[in-house]
Amino acid sequence: MGFAVPDDTVLVADGGLATELEARGADLADPLWSARLLLDGPEEVAAVHAAFFAAGAQIATTASYQASFDGLAARGVDQPDAVALLRRSVELARAAGGGARGRWVAASIGPYGAARADGSEYVGRYGLSVAELAAWHRPRLEVLAGAGADVLALETVPDIDEAEALVGLVREAQVPAWLSYTIDGTATRAGQPLTDAFAVAAGVPQIVAVGVNCCAPEDVLPAIEIARRVTGKPAIAYPNSGERWGAGGWVGPARFSPELVPRWVAAGARIVGGCCRVRPADIAAITALLREKT
Repeated sequence: MGFAVPDDTVLVADGGLATELEARGADLADPLWSARLLLDGPEEVAAVHAAFFAAGAQIATTASYQASFDGLAARGVDQPDAVALLRRSVELARAAGGGARGRWVAASIGPYGAARADGSEYVGRYGLSVAELAAWHRPRLEVLAGAGADVLALETVPDIDEAEALVGLVREAQVPAWLSYTIDGTATRAGQPLTDAFAVAAGVPQIVAVGVNCCAPEDVLPAIEIARRVTGKPAIAYPNSGERWGAGGWVGPARFSPELVPRWVAAGARIVGGCCRVRPADIAAITALLREKT
């Protein structure tokens, strides 16, 4: 596993995997969410990875976000088969890249709250200690660290305790990772200042980028400015469309625009993309805009 964020260029990540799966007719009303298709629709996952690569994405994020040993066990999947499914998530993304140079795979490690499938990743504060969170994350992180991905995506992290647990595991494993919080304004979802949150990654060489995802587009710029000031590391930004989940569906206007991306880049973002409701056409527009600017 090897991955370095370039100083002099910008890498484009993919968009919302689950969003695109649903747009193609997949039913994700399941506690495993998009990870369900690792079981019974891997070809659909591969097709979405390929669509984002075709749109210009250089990084594919695996369908392992909500795949946990607990969640898979609840579906009758034993540990050896669960390990095989986690590895499959990386294999699918890698194969979709077609062996082309300049394409990377980020193994998604979602927060503890994602595995609970109750939205608690947008609240944090699970009542677990840092040590308990590390013990829960360790088995999956170790499998994905050895599965052939280029980098681990520690993403949608809602509070500092979970970040400390994950960063500690990455330091132990000696593998590259990015750390990406889900935020509300200039605080984590748990209400902690981002200055404190990003400090968790300062001085940790295994953390190659820090930033935000699964947040409102307008919250990105202040957050990555803080991330850069606190850590000095390259920033990463992949927000949602700006719509909000409520009443069983997405509500409100989409506020994501490729025109925001140059400002993020000027503030130090070196990996940019999208999360929920950001589709291949949006990634294609980001790619075209960045090419035009450079």
